[in-house]
Amino acid sequence: MSLLTRRQLLTTTSAATAAAACHAWLPGAEPAAAAVKKVAGIITIYRPFSHADVILGKILEGWEQKGGPGPQLKLSSLYVDQFVSDDMARDISQRFGIPIFSTIEQALTLGGQGIAVDGVLSIGEHGDYPFSEIGQQLYPRRRFFGEIAAAFEKYGRVVPVFNDKHLGPAWADGLWMYQEAQRLRIPFMAGSSLPVGHRLSPDILPMNCDLEAAVGIGYSGLDVYGIHALEFLHWHIERRRGAETGVRWVQALKGDALWKTVDAGMVRRDLLEAAFAAVPHESGSDMRKDAEAVLFLYEHHDGFRGAQFMFSCARGTGAALAVRGKAPLISVFDERTEPKYPHFAYLLKAIEKMIHTGRPTYPVERTLLTGGILDRALTSLHAGGVRRETPELAIRYQPADYLFAQHVDLLKTV
Repeated sequence: MSLLTRRQLLTTTSAATAAAACHAWLPGAEPAAAAVKKVAGIITIYRPFSHADVILGKILEGWEQKGGPGPQLKLSSLYVDQFVSDDMARDISQRFGIPIFSTIEQALTLGGQGIAVDGVLSIGEHGDYPFSEIGQQLYPRRRFFGEIAAAFEKYGRVVPVFNDKHLGPAWADGLWMYQEAQRLRIPFMAGSSLPVGHRLSPDILPMNCDLEAAVGIGYSGLDVYGIHALEFLHWHIERRRGAETGVRWVQALKGDALWKTVDAGMVRRDLLEAAFAAVPHESGSDMRKDAEAVLFLYEHHDGFRGAQFMFSCARGTGAALAVRGKAPLISVFDERTEPKYPHFAYLLKAIEKMIHTGRPTYPVERTLLTGGILDRALTSLHAGGVRRETPELAIRYQPADYLFAQHVDLLKTV
C-alpha cells in the first residue's frame, strides 16, 4: 500500500530555536501576545490528572496550571463523551464560561452554522471503553475524528486537528483516520508527549546521522505505554540517514524465545544492557528473570532493525543508540510530575504552533508508523510470536528537526 506524505507541510526548528533557554518555568516578562486562536476540546472524560486535565488545563490556567503565562489559545467549547464520578468538566464549564455541547459538530460550530474554531484537540484517552482481543483499549478516536471530518466537509472549512496518542488504536482505524485527513487536506498531528518532554541529558542525536543500532526500554501496559516507548525510540530512529522508509516485518517475543533472540545477536546486547542500566528499575532486578518481559522486534525497509523491550521491573523509558564511530548515546525520558506533568506543556507548545501556522509541527506519519508497529506486535504476540510481514507499513516521510524540552522556550511566541 502506498501512503502519500505531506512534506510541504512540515516545518523544522532552526539552530537558534534549538539553543533557546530551557527554563521556561521561571517567572519573567511575558512576550507580546500573538493573536489568540479558538480551539474545541473533544474528550472522553475530564477528571483530575487525566490527559484532558493536563492538556486543556494548560490552556485555561497557564503552562504550570497556576494562573501564569500559557499558550495563545482559548478553549471555546467542549464535547465530553463520558461524565465520571470525579468529573471536572461541569465545574470547568461554569468557572470559565465554556459551553459543553452534546455533539461534536456543535462543539466545532459553537452551536452555529459554520466551523467557528481555529483548531481541534481530540483527546480520546481514559474512560470506560472495551478492550480488543489483543489488549488494545478501544477508545473512540476514529469516531471522534470521523465526526470532526464530517463537520469540516459539511461546512466547507478545515482547521488543524491534534489526536492524543496513537491513531486508532487498531490499525485499520488509524489508517482510515490518516487517509481521511489526507483526502480533506486537514493539518493533522498525533502522538505521545514523551518525545518532546525533558530528558536526563540535553544531548541531541543529529539529523542524518549514521545510526547503526537502537534499543529501547519501556514499562507498564503493552498498549497504553508501548506507544509512548515506541514514539520515544522513533524520535531517535527517524534521525538516521535516509529515514524514514517504513517497516517490512514485525515480531513480538517473550520468555525463552525473547532471550534466544537476544543471544543469537538479533539485538545489540551491549545497547540493551546500557539502556536498562540507565532507566529507573526495581533495585536488584534482573531483566532476564522478568517473566512479563516482551520484545517488539522489527526491521525497516533500509535494513535498520528496531528493538523495543517492555519490562515489568523497569520504571522508566529510554534508549541506547549506536552511531558509527562514536560511543553509544544514552537517552532517558525525565518523567517529571511537577509542575502538573510538564511534558504535556511541551506537547501543547507543538500543538499551538500547528494551530497558529496551519502546518503540522512534525509529521503525523511517525505516529501512524509507531501505531502500526504496536498493533502488529500485539497481533504477533497474541498468535504466539509469529513474524508478520507488514507491506502496509511501507510508510515514507521526512522527519522534522523538532526538539525536546531543554531546547524549547514555552514563552516564545509562535
